[in-house]
Amino acid sequence: MARKQTSTYSSNEQYLTPCDLTYALGKIGGRWKLQILDKLEQGKMRYSDLRRDFMHITERMLTLQLRAMERDGLLRRSVYAGVPVRVEYELSDMAIELGPILKQLSLWGKRNRTDTGIETNKDRNF
Repeated sequence: MARKQTSTYSSNEQYLTPCDLTYALGKIGGRWKLQILDKLEQGKMRYSDLRRDFMHITERMLTLQLRAMERDGLLRRSVYAGVPVRVEYELSDMAIELGPILKQLSLWGKRNRTDTGIETNKDRNF
């Protein structure tokens, strides 16, 4: 669906797009992208394995997130012929480069959320 060029969102977009930080956050933003990156840091995974690990996400949402991440250059998708077709996902070089940055961001979050009473997930690689 096309956005009206006269909308506030379109007007503001011209100021946000050139910002490198906004660009970077746009690539990894989204409800599930960081969790998917974290899971794929362990190595190549089949779609069915990702689906099993993210049972709380609808199949449609997982597919949309994976497609967006592939389009943005964060994932490589490999399709293997067979019955059924096998699809595997792995981190691209761009996503691997993000690993240390996301680890630091995770450590920052851990340090700064201690006062909130929200339990942390200790199983995260990032």
